[in-house]
Amino acid sequence: MSSKGQATILIVDDLEINRIVLEEIVGNMGYCPVLAQSGEAALKIVEESAPRLILSDISMPGLDGYELCRILKGRKRTRDIPIIFISAFDNPEDVVRGLKLGGADYITKPFIPEIVKARVEIQLRFHEMNQELSDTNRRLQASVKEQVKQIEQEKKDVLYALAAIAAQNSCYQKEHIERLRRNCSIIMQGMQLSPLFEDQISDADIETIELAAPLCDIGNIGVPWELLRKQAVLDEEERKTIQEHTLIGARLLEDLHVGSDYNDFLNTAVDIAHFHHENWDGSGYPEGLKGDEIPLAAQIVSIVEVYCALTEKKNYGREEALDIMEGEAAVKFNPEIFKICRKISRQLC
Repeated sequence: MSSKGQATILIVDDLEINRIVLEEIVGNMGYCPVLAQSGEAALKIVEESAPRLILSDISMPGLDGYELCRILKGRKRTRDIPIIFISAFDNPEDVVRGLKLGGADYITKPFIPEIVKARVEIQLRFHEMNQELSDTNRRLQASVKEQVKQIEQEKKDVLYALAAIAAQNSCYQKEHIERLRRNCSIIMQGMQLSPLFEDQISDADIETIELAAPLCDIGNIGVPWELLRKQAVLDEEERKTIQEHTLIGARLLEDLHVGSDYNDFLNTAVDIAHFHHENWDGSGYPEGLKGDEIPLAAQIVSIVEVYCALTEKKNYGREEALDIMEGEAAVKFNPEIFKICRKISRQLC
């Protein structure tokens, strides 16, 4: 607890005799009294150095005690300073008005030193207890927030581990997830520079897709790996089984409860997992969405996933892969996004 000598108490009264009497009482208590003869002078003092407590007269020329209290309680830096009103009036309406404005207590004149001392000590103790409680709450909230953040990160680590297993089951190279993440980010950065998309994409969106894109095929953990690796042409039933990975992945992510800091990440991840196999012309799956019905993040991942598949599984070079994709630009992909992809293709990894 702070020593009394460090506690400054501001005394505001237009009558010198009242200031002198209160100064002596406060000084005898071991506190440091600071005097102001008007509400305007009090405001200047408080702006320079906030006191621990304020004793303010109500009836003063210019800025009266009520208005002084209203101003101080309306400012974030001074709203927690306790204010005790001092007045010759003891009308209940005056008392109630002062308390409604945020006053902590009300002392009537003439001053009885023992009453002033008792009221001052009570308010200082209350104030210090409230400060300690606020500090404790802040520390507790910071601790809880850090623990929640750690738990959410652990959940994400598990998701990425599952995504890596799903990629391995689909015979993708170890670097596939990182390429997918990086290339989605590169394309979105290019889209930011386009008049068609600059209003739709923020830096936060780019960070989010970097986190969410690698989870696009997480639903493959629910598909038999033998089917994922099958080289022969799939029959209708096998195709339907594989296509279910979009629904499996979306459900898995939707069932994951995360904190508010991760909502954008989770919502984007769900959109990508669910809709990244939709086609621009509506011929894709699982919902048959077309055009801008398809979430933007899923449109981007759709292009990048095909590009990565052609350059990894099929071993095509960059230009060869893009030439193949261009033939389907308005069928499978958003043609405007593909144009941007082609334009910045040298940056793709």
